Amino acid sequence: MQKSAVTITPVDSAARMNLGIRSGDTVRVWQNITELKTQKQANKKEATVRNVRKQAFEGLVLAVKHGTEPGATFTVRRVSSGVGVEKIFPLYSPTIDSIEVLRRARTRRAKLYFIRRKASREAKRAMRKQIALEPRLAGSKPEPQAAAEASTPVEAAVE
Repeated sequence: MQKSAVTITPVDSAARMNLGIRSGDTVRVWQNITELKTQKQANKKEATVRNVRKQAFEGLVLAVKHGTEPGATFTVRRVSSGVGVEKIFPLYSPTIDSIEVLRRARTRRAKLYFIRRKASREAKRAMRKQIALEPRLAGSKPEPQAAAEASTPVEAAVE
């Protein structure tokens, strides 16, 4: 059988298939992001300049759908400045430069969607604790015992 000279996709499909991404894994996905800028040239015509850069998205794999077939996707979740961000990546997308599996985890579920609720519950619990502590701090007065300890004979001799 002859190999065709026509390249269907620039992605190394065999390498992506052998990654074996599963739910619970921590991955770093490097994306090629294209930025277009319009600039005026010396002859007063506008020209668009294409700038390609790489950006990493690191997080927990919540779900892998359709295994390793051509339409396979995986969902990655990360918390960025207190806000949960999820991205769905096609496994064989040419915009993905590389996928690094940082940590493997053994999970008992195929889809980890419960992590969303778990994270929001923990955030609410932390906010409740913070709100409960603030009124005590705002309404507190200096204790007389602390003021008496501050004027000990040692400190009085130093002054």
